[in-house]
Amino acid sequence: MKLDPKVKRIILWSIVAAIVLGWILAYRWDADQTTAVASRTVRAAAPLLLGALCGVIGERTGVFNIGIEGQMLFAAFVGFMAASYSGSLLLGIAAGVAGAMVLGLFLGWAAVTLKMDQIIAGTVINVFALGFTSFYYVQGRTMPSFPSWSVPGLDGLPLLGKSFFSNPPLTYLAMIATVVVWIGLFKTRWGLRTLAVGENPGAADAVGVNVIFKRYVNVTIAASLAGFAGLHLLQSANSFDRGMTNGQGFIALAVMIVGRWHPFGAAAGAALFGFCIALEAQLQFNDALDIPPQFFGMIPYVTTIAVLAIAGIRARPPAAGGHPFEKE
Repeated sequence: MKLDPKVKRIILWSIVAAIVLGWILAYRWDADQTTAVASRTVRAAAPLLLGALCGVIGERTGVFNIGIEGQMLFAAFVGFMAASYSGSLLLGIAAGVAGAMVLGLFLGWAAVTLKMDQIIAGTVINVFALGFTSFYYVQGRTMPSFPSWSVPGLDGLPLLGKSFFSNPPLTYLAMIATVVVWIGLFKTRWGLRTLAVGENPGAADAVGVNVIFKRYVNVTIAASLAGFAGLHLLQSANSFDRGMTNGQGFIALAVMIVGRWHPFGAAAGAALFGFCIALEAQLQFNDALDIPPQFFGMIPYVTTIAVLAIAGIRARPPAAGGHPFEKE
């Protein structure tokens, strides 16, 4: 049964109100722990959100990107090594993003020019990144730390201050990128052409849109967001470890689907999964339940399966997603 848009809005705002009320009540019950969970939720959600935005741009253009995990991991490795050897954090960030964009360019070449199966092309990226970073990993190296920026006058707010206004730079970037991608997709000529290419590339080509060029450019731009997502993991750990993405690129794909390929939907999905990660960490920290820690570690992944099973039933990807373009 299809709900009326007004009913949908009422349900949506009712859910938002219930969530806000729940956080307020939790804060009144235990301010310190609620603030800790909220702060960790935002930081855990940020790389998932950046990865999901990468998928949103790519799939809205008609290219499925299963390689987000590999792009994140490769960017984290390249960024770490560049920052470690040069001593420059900015150079490390630039190198990491550039590395991810190279893999995005490869995805464009494989999916658009070679017309390879896009799932296989993404899997190639994941396997390459895991093997490359494991082989060239150098143990014991360090890198400059990311600073933490506070917004004067707002960082002291109860609950919200430490969660949203006292964070390292890439966490702020995730918030800004959500708005920028939304404006870009739905309020600009670039976005309208991107949506047209993802839904009906033949019609877009007929009115003069260069579909091949658009897909190349968009998957490469999108890969930069996956690069920032990988660098965000360095922001938290200040070091690189083999396989440090630990499936977060795949969770980002789930976030994208739960969010219905919409930037704000992806933000809501990332917040949900970020909360699960934060809750898992807090339960382990408090030793809340006398069960093996592996069961706590299952929380984000079990949530991923459950939410996808529910939300994915009626999810419809862009019509041309996964299909190579054949110019007539």
